[in-house]
Amino acid sequence: MSLTAMPTTARPERDDGTPRIWFDGALVDAAAPHATLTTHAMHYGSGVFEGIRSYATANGAAVFRLPEHLERMRAGCDLLGIPFDPAQATQAVLATLRANSHRDAYVRPLAWCGTGSIGLDVAPTAKHLMVTTIASKVHLAVDRVRLTVSAWQRNPSTSLPPLKLCGGYVNSILAKQEAHARGFDEALFVDTDGRVVECTGANVFAVHDGRITAVEHPDALPGITRDTVIALSGAASRAMTLTELREADEVFVCGTAAEVLPIGELDGRAYAAARVGRELGAAYADVVRGRDTTRTGWLTHV
Repeated sequence: MSLTAMPTTARPERDDGTPRIWFDGALVDAAAPHATLTTHAMHYGSGVFEGIRSYATANGAAVFRLPEHLERMRAGCDLLGIPFDPAQATQAVLATLRANSHRDAYVRPLAWCGTGSIGLDVAPTAKHLMVTTIASKVHLAVDRVRLTVSAWQRNPSTSLPPLKLCGGYVNSILAKQEAHARGFDEALFVDTDGRVVECTGANVFAVHDGRITAVEHPDALPGITRDTVIALSGAASRAMTLTELREADEVFVCGTAAEVLPIGELDGRAYAAARVGRELGAAYADVVRGRDTTRTGWLTHV
């Protein structure tokens, strides 16, 4: 079904524990939908996704910064000519969380080009939207990350905009695989001028003599968690060289899935300190779980 011809109502929720997804306007059993082998996105990565988190709060489940995530998704969809209505996507996210009775969950909306062409022109293809929710999904499931500079470089923004375009994340997959093969948890992208870009799915922060800096680079995703941490910490945002990063007292990364996570090592350079990162991680947890009453505007209750 094309996004231009979606039903306006979803099927009733089920209470038998069967996982549900939202697919082109309806809640359906997760195992029911399928994509044909000529789906354009399967061949070329012509899709757009977001990574969003829902959290258990004292007032029930709440989605963190949902409008900002969906606005970024809209920007990516515009590039590929995929119709995208943030209001409809909002209701899809909330309906899927309710259908699955999820509170702490990772939320994955995905819009993509379907069948209609096997060439590079996406205009003739059907356009689709789905939302799935996964309980307790974690991107970096370690306490303190061992980081290495990647042998790969990040897609330059002059070639591929730093949005969540599906095909662009092959770059992250290659870097992640290469880092794992060398015994590290995560990869750090550095450009040809020695400036830090980001990790495969997280933005980078550094602490020098108590001063917090959000690493800035035109090739890096404008992270919503990054923006949150800047607001919570008053961090400055600027470009940073790899040398400066290695000289930092403390390094931490952040992202929707990773939240706020200290770096323990960068290619043999150990970071003993983690106080600032842990304090910000605790402050972030208070915000997303509604305990910080000054930031409740960032929560969309399910």
